[in-house]
Amino acid sequence: MTVFWERALWVIGAVLLFWGIGAYNRVMLLRNEIGKAFAQLDEALTRRATLGDALLGHLRERLPSEQASIDALAAAQAEAQAAAQAVRARPHAADPIAQLAITSAVHGAALTRLISLVEHHSELVSDAELYGVVDELKLVDRQRAFARQVFNQAVQNYNEAVRQFPTRVLVSFFGFSESRSL
Repeated sequence: MTVFWERALWVIGAVLLFWGIGAYNRVMLLRNEIGKAFAQLDEALTRRATLGDALLGHLRERLPSEQASIDALAAAQAEAQAAAQAVRARPHAADPIAQLAITSAVHGAALTRLISLVEHHSELVSDAELYGVVDELKLVDRQRAFARQVFNQAVQNYNEAVRQFPTRVLVSFFGFSESRSL
């Protein structure tokens, strides 16, 4: 083999090596962005759970006739918190995210149902503390929706990078897989 071809092979090998390192670092950076975005979302989910506990505390005393709805919210909230805990460990993994999406939707529906019950009970109208919790829950829900958008955008950016050729070959070698949106 001539010196020219030997050097050409070394140059091609070096270019491929540096490309591989750059592609790997880019995918890792995007995967870490998913974790950062989930941290913001998790903060809103945790705040919603805390406020949900406060709402449950108020309503158990004042609305014993609505015990089924109160218990449904408590169960949905426990499931959502367990699902969020699973995602905290691996925020880029698709299966825990799918479970969180389901439990979060059930929790949100139970919370909405209970808030509408609060708004329809005339004996609760004068309870300023209860309505403060309800108003704060509505604010946290808007913050959660925004954090969810940021999370979904981070997931989309990561998934696009994982799907691109030739990076797709590299990421499959290192065990990267697509993530899931909420």
